[in-house]
Amino acid sequence: MDFSLDEDLLSLAALAKEILDDLADTDRVREIETTDSRTDEKLWSALADAGVLGLTVPEEHDGAGLGLDALCVVLEEQGRHVAPVPLWSAGVAALAVTRFGSPEQQADLLPTIASGESRLTLALEEYDGADPAAPRARAVAADGDGWRLTGVKAVVPTLPGAHRVLVSATTDAGAGLFLVDPAAAGVSTTQSDTTMHDLATELVLDSTPAVALGVPGDEALSVTLRTAGIALAAVQVGVADGAMRLAASYLSEREQFGRPLGSFQAVQHQLADCWIDIDAMRVTLWQALAADADDPTNTDPTRVAERSGWVAKWWCDKGGLDVVHRTQHVHGGIGIDLDYPVHRHFLWGKQISSTLGGEHVALAALGSLIATTEVTS
Repeated sequence: MDFSLDEDLLSLAALAKEILDDLADTDRVREIETTDSRTDEKLWSALADAGVLGLTVPEEHDGAGLGLDALCVVLEEQGRHVAPVPLWSAGVAALAVTRFGSPEQQADLLPTIASGESRLTLALEEYDGADPAAPRARAVAADGDGWRLTGVKAVVPTLPGAHRVLVSATTDAGAGLFLVDPAAAGVSTTQSDTTMHDLATELVLDSTPAVALGVPGDEALSVTLRTAGIALAAVQVGVADGAMRLAASYLSEREQFGRPLGSFQAVQHQLADCWIDIDAMRVTLWQALAADADDPTNTDPTRVAERSGWVAKWWCDKGGLDVVHRTQHVHGGIGIDLDYPVHRHFLWGKQISSTLGGEHVALAALGSLIATTEVTS
């Protein structure tokens, strides 16, 4: 298959690179890591002004009306710059509202998302290795069309400043997604630092009022989990590619025994392995995007969309982590300097590789999917 970007996506990638080159250099990233929010509001505003935050929002709600592939082009560039803005979580949540929200929910949320006035985030993970597709948080029907949620959600990304949280929970009819106001009754939070110098939140819900996104038990949660995995893979491609380029630059300038380090065969083999892994990550990412575009609401385990999503997630976790390990290693002692640029790529790659379950979870899910397909076909 030909995964070459069309002119629109190439222009979008160039626009994202221009903005991030200007506003997300190493000094700026270092500065944001010391702030209370850990989010670069200036960069977020610039992305809003450029229309990037509304890429997946329909045109009737003031967005660009593009798909997940457009978001992933920007996410890859963000990963390359390790830029501290909550693009993947906000983008996936906005796409979930676009796909599964009622007309009233879309009209209420999407226009302000596109303008940058409001932001959504995701609460899809729980403790003790809980399967994100089978959340332990419970949702019980309340008066009217409302719901009450009870449970604990782990590592909610960039909750401060979010207008709504998209929470996964299980009902008698199956798992679903629910919109929760962070300021609602029954909500308590605890913030903590993450590996990549971001802030994560433990979200405790105690009979908290919520509204359903779509119909509980339908495909909303499974499709959103797949979308989130693809979005994380896009960020990881950028993180790995950025780390490799830093390593190549360093090795071409640093000399040992009167020769550039990059001229030594052992070092060349290390970067060659990085190149191969990144190429595989990018190919599987675009395979998953192509399958997702063909049928975005397909959750049939025999269909290629589900398989492609898990393959991309595995390469994101396994290949991405291998690359940031190698690139840090070839930097020698300076690679473990906490303030050196390549170390940030290592920290991002490490955290992304375990978000929504690590490589072993992805591989087990893919194996189960293949086995089920063979049994039922």
